[in-house]
Amino acid sequence: MGGHRKEKFLALAALDYQNKTTDELRVLFRKVLEQGMHGLCFSPYEEGQEPGDQLSEVAIRRRMEVIKPYTEWIRSFSCTDGNELIPLIAKEYGIKTLVGAWLGDDPEINEREVEGLIKLANEGFVDIAAVGNEVMYRGDLSEEELLGFIHRVKQAIPQVPVGYVDAYYEFVDRPSIAQICDVILANCYPFWEGCDMDYSLLYMKDMYNRAKWAGQGKKVIISETGWPSQGTSLEGAFPSYENAMKYFMNTQKWSKEEDIEIFYFSSFDESWKVGAEGDVGAYWGIWDKDEKLKF
Repeated sequence: MGGHRKEKFLALAALDYQNKTTDELRVLFRKVLEQGMHGLCFSPYEEGQEPGDQLSEVAIRRRMEVIKPYTEWIRSFSCTDGNELIPLIAKEYGIKTLVGAWLGDDPEINEREVEGLIKLANEGFVDIAAVGNEVMYRGDLSEEELLGFIHRVKQAIPQVPVGYVDAYYEFVDRPSIAQICDVILANCYPFWEGCDMDYSLLYMKDMYNRAKWAGQGKKVIISETGWPSQGTSLEGAFPSYENAMKYFMNTQKWSKEEDIEIFYFSSFDESWKVGAEGDVGAYWGIWDKDEKLKF
């Protein structure tokens, strides 16, 4: 299919759901979900928990059981406080792993995270290693410090592809980071840029293409994308039950049609995110905080 026709087709695909009732959308959503997806971001924190709290194997295993039928890969965000159990349990269930070391402004924690990632990779539990998540976006480390961590991990685990996760435009703005990565792990959120739901698929395509340009031929994986099911709107982007379903379906359709590797954000609602993101933060999951399918 030619480029222009493909664009037109995808624009139409994004509008397929306009005249559907909520019940009809639910039926379609379930069909798409049951066809499975490439990847899912794993949400390990139960109600009342937040990063820094110790995770239990029982809870991780229970949540892994819920998502296991629907995804080939999972993404974890940390290698400490029980998060290091996520890739071990995923491998038991035959799920591939994108494992992240969480880097912030605490040198001691950073050291534990990086050592934890190297250990897991050398034990065979890591299919792709992510050194840091949105560190440049938050400004927690200098670019040189981040490059140092990535280089160190690459040296220690030459058998595993190593990347770094950040907003797609950070790879465009920071070519030395794009250059050191084996794989570009780009977060693409039309919602956070105030994009109207109807144009969100084409907007995400553009984000992906920018990351691809920055990667100069390297594989680009969308490490996060999603749409909240409730909360406060942002410019033209409206969180809603229906929009969350539509965005999920459009994303999975594109992923399958063009063989784009996408980790959907997120598996479960997590209330602690309200602190960083406002009220929408708690509603990004496909399943709710009680592990019930929302749609």
